[in-house]
Amino acid sequence: MKIVLKGVPPSLNRFAGRLNNWEYRNAKKQWTDAVQWACRAEKARETPEKALVRIDYFFPDKRRHDADNYCGKLLLDGLTKAGAIKDDDFSHIALVVYGHVDKVDPRTEITVTRMWAE
Repeated sequence: MKIVLKGVPPSLNRFAGRLNNWEYRNAKKQWTDAVQWACRAEKARETPEKALVRIDYFFPDKRRHDADNYCGKLLLDGLTKAGAIKDDDFSHIALVVYGHVDKVDPRTEITVTRMWAE
């Protein structure tokens, strides 16, 4: 399954150390809901026991972006809620994150691939 979302979620640094967590809650809801709706539109098949989740961020500029600040937290929660993955813990997913630049069409692409059981 592959879904494409317009834009790139905010860096987790944007929320670190802030006393007001409403901004985080709003961003989490926005991105989690976007992933859920995209998964429903894609009509995901059965939920795999183990999955490889690949996230490709296409940033609008060449600024430095730390991979650990784009770990996919908001996106993985949406995949779990949509039933596209069983859970977002290490026993159910392997996660790969890539960063690219696309000044014309910044976006986030999420690909979920079934993995063989151990």
